[in-house]
Amino acid sequence: MFASLFSSVPALPALHPSALSLAFVAALLLGLLLKLWLSNRQIRHVMQHRDAVPEAFAATVPLDAHQKAADYTVVRSRFGLLNLAFSSAVLLGWTLLGGLDLLNGWVYEATAERFGPMAYQLSLLFAFVLIGSLLDLPWELYNTFNIEQRFGFNRLTWKLYLNDALKGAVVGLLIGLPIAALILWLMGAAGRFWWLWAWGTWMGFNLLILVLYPTVIAPLFNKFEPLPDEALKSRVEGLMARCGFAAKGLFVMDGSRRSAHGNAYFTGFGPAKRVVFFDTLLERLNGPEVEAVLAHELGHFKHKHVLKRMITMFAISLAGFALLGWLSAQPGFYLAFAVQPNLAAPNDALALLLFMLAVPVFGFFFTPLGSLMSRRDEFQADAYACANARGADLASALLKLHEDNAGTLTPDPVFARFYYSHPPASERLGAILSQATR
Repeated sequence: MFASLFSSVPALPALHPSALSLAFVAALLLGLLLKLWLSNRQIRHVMQHRDAVPEAFAATVPLDAHQKAADYTVVRSRFGLLNLAFSSAVLLGWTLLGGLDLLNGWVYEATAERFGPMAYQLSLLFAFVLIGSLLDLPWELYNTFNIEQRFGFNRLTWKLYLNDALKGAVVGLLIGLPIAALILWLMGAAGRFWWLWAWGTWMGFNLLILVLYPTVIAPLFNKFEPLPDEALKSRVEGLMARCGFAAKGLFVMDGSRRSAHGNAYFTGFGPAKRVVFFDTLLERLNGPEVEAVLAHELGHFKHKHVLKRMITMFAISLAGFALLGWLSAQPGFYLAFAVQPNLAAPNDALALLLFMLAVPVFGFFFTPLGSLMSRRDEFQADAYACANARGADLASALLKLHEDNAGTLTPDPVFARFYYSHPPASERLGAILSQATR
């Protein structure tokens, strides 16, 4: 049925390897220069404003908290620059320097003849993910046990870290291998328009995970207990009743076992939705402030932001699968990234890996668009919260969360426009207080 809708689409021209290689190098270099420029702007701007709290926050934010946020931002930005250089070198190693081609040759010789095409392809994916995880491990450990530890956010012990890593690996294998095998099978067996079937399968898988995550996956890593505070529970249930929102329950998550950062969120899909509060959030905010934060989250549902983002994700993934469907059939796609296509085995796993490596390089330039749409949604959700709770409580809660999470009050405007999914604190609080005044 799907394929018949596209049966009249004309074939696209062949892909020239040299043109794609040049486009990839140009996009990678331009992206690197842009990232370096933006990060340096952010570091300079934050340091220039480190020694004085902005006038709008002078009465509510202590100087030492402002300076801690500035230092945290700068340290993370400099660490990000080092990680950017490393990850770019790894990307070039996998692609133009022949790393993926070398790995493919090793895995093919070890598995293809003995275990068959599917085992070879799954082994290639597994080996790539394993090597990538090992390369990222030192950076993750330094961030968690040095940067986060230094600023008082990390509460992970080595035992808990290793336990989380083991559970994550097992869950990843149990979930990732079957869906990868199914996608690879469709790529080889569903004909020219396999990408339509693969896209439908991928969407169904994501919806299933949304349903299963709250009750099956998340409890493997955290404890979820019913909200014990009856007064807060009554306040929250009253808010949800006013807003016409139903959830399966109100839960407190033991986020303090891992981090001092606080948060609240909805999880699940359809009737399986849950409201989850980090215990660190409840320790920091009072009842009216928690109500205001929850009203903000309800605003996202009221304005259908979650549904719109899902539809957008579905549309982008459909375009991605269609592009992969064309690229995977082009020898030039493999040759452009120094990979020799297999002659005696499927190239579907190679195509998936090359696609995952190359697309983010080009997709980076759409970051400001996604950030702009997200900030617009946050303003709408804040306005909804001000209409259904007290704007002053929302402003107070956001200030506390900014302080607890060491979010800088003085980001570089250009950096914020490019990256920030939430409006800068000054803009956001100004809009909230304006709504509250009205």
